[in-house]
Amino acid sequence: MITVIIISVIVVLIILVLSVLTINKGYDYKHTIDPPAPEKQEETRENK
Repeated sequence: MITVIIISVIVVLIILVLSVLTINKGYDYKHTIDPPAPEKQEETRENK
């Protein structure tokens, strides 16, 4: 019975570490956007 608890704790710790690593990798990702094209932006202003 004690071996099942030990194995369960090890599995939970592995999942916890992998989750934290994945979350940190997601926060470190640098999002970039393309600058708006000047022609399209002027067209939308004229249509309003």
